[in-house]
Amino acid sequence: MTVWTNEELDRIGKTEELEIAPRRGDGTLRKPTTIWVVRVGDDLYVRSWRGRASAWFRGTQVRHEGHIQAGGIEKDVSFVEETAPDLNDQIDAAYRAKYQRYAQYVPPMLTPEARSTTIKLVPRSTSD
Repeated sequence: MTVWTNEELDRIGKTEELEIAPRRGDGTLRKPTTIWVVRVGDDLYVRSWRGRASAWFRGTQVRHEGHIQAGGIEKDVSFVEETAPDLNDQIDAAYRAKYQRYAQYVPPMLTPEARSTTIKLVPRSTSD
């Protein structure tokens, strides 16, 4: 199993925005979408403020894999849905802390609809 390096976690976790490009059914990448990313422990998480109807989120559901770019790091990843309420509470806190200067944009990231789209980004090795 591939894991994030400390450098990757630090660089991606500190960056404001992440480019996410889910893979289509034919294996090609969708056009990247800019979203927020947070770090909780040794994991990275993203959510859709538009909920499950968001095009990029729907794209993650096709193959559960794609490509991300943030903080000078580019990585192929797997998308793992996260539903644990206690972990989602920690992710909420990470969004509040990291993006507090964007006070009007944080509440939509904490709604039940957005929480239902919480995805853990898991790095993939080139042989996956």
